[in-house]
Amino acid sequence: MLFLEAIDEILLETETKTFDNGVDLMAKLLENDAPLPDLIFLDLNMPLMTGEECLVDIRNEPRLAEIPIIIYSGYMDYDKINLLRKKGANKYLQKPSSFKSLQGLIEQGILSIYKSEFEQAYIIKEDRD
Repeated sequence: MLFLEAIDEILLETETKTFDNGVDLMAKLLENDAPLPDLIFLDLNMPLMTGEECLVDIRNEPRLAEIPIIIYSGYMDYDKINLLRKKGANKYLQKPSSFKSLQGLIEQGILSIYKSEFEQAYIIKEDRD
């Protein structure tokens, strides 16, 4: 999985858990004794339960509601992106065209949640000038 490889290679200390679908993610998050993640990257097009459906469920669950969420997708429909923001996504990361760009954008996304100098940008995407 390219996304996981990119996270493993960035210079931030991270522990990563992945799930094959949104149903498995939600089942793990709803376990009462499971430690909560510091941040969730949600693929918009996960099988069985989409990233958008997971986002809504997470925001409606009091124990999970404050976990930062970055939506991850190649889809760039600004109406959809604004809807996701209204539903509680903290950031939107557009899938870039290269692995190196993916690494940089993931790192930028993580830092944007925890460092104030990145707060202004909601959409995290590759500069294609």
